[in-house]
Amino acid sequence: MNEKSNFEDFISLNVNECIWDDFYTVAPLVVIGTKENDVYDLSPKHMVTPIGFSNYLGFVCTPRHRTYHNIKKENNFTVSFVRPNQILLTSLAAIPRCEDNQYSKEIVKKIPTIPATKNDNIFIADSYVLLECTLHKIIDGFDDYSIITGQIDAAFVHKDYKIFDEASQQKNIYDNPLLAYIAQGRFASIKETFSFPYPKDFHR
Repeated sequence: MNEKSNFEDFISLNVNECIWDDFYTVAPLVVIGTKENDVYDLSPKHMVTPIGFSNYLGFVCTPRHRTYHNIKKENNFTVSFVRPNQILLTSLAAIPRCEDNQYSKEIVKKIPTIPATKNDNIFIADSYVLLECTLHKIIDGFDDYSIITGQIDAAFVHKDYKIFDEASQQKNIYDNPLLAYIAQGRFASIKETFSFPYPKDFHR
């Protein structure tokens, strides 16, 4: 095998530094809600994923952020899957973690929210999926970062985003676009999608 020809179009990256700033990847964008003493905290996250096909969800956080300690203390969190037209609200939600002053804490009070059903917590209003989670496990040790996992105790999807049949999927997404975070620092509104070409008799 000619190894040089296989890699001649590639640039080697320094794995002793952060490689994720050197190329684009696509991720969901959600807002994590937590209770912080007698107020609430909202924190945008894009390193988020279902854990298997059971009702578990995980996301990357760091002990340097209040979200980590709020979840550890309160044992629960919410997840709001926001729409493309809520990108500015999502950006505003990031302000409190950037600054520790009274003005930044007032930002959350100005963001439209709705209360959770099972715990004293909040969602971003008008999000298309709302998840209420109980802390399952925190896995520390990824340098300064941790994976926080939760079991989903309650889930709600807006009627316009509910999948009822395969035939209407393209129109459903076109009429109700999905928000994607293009790491690092960009976003996209997804309206056009295609059926994945699974092999015959494929099962997950």
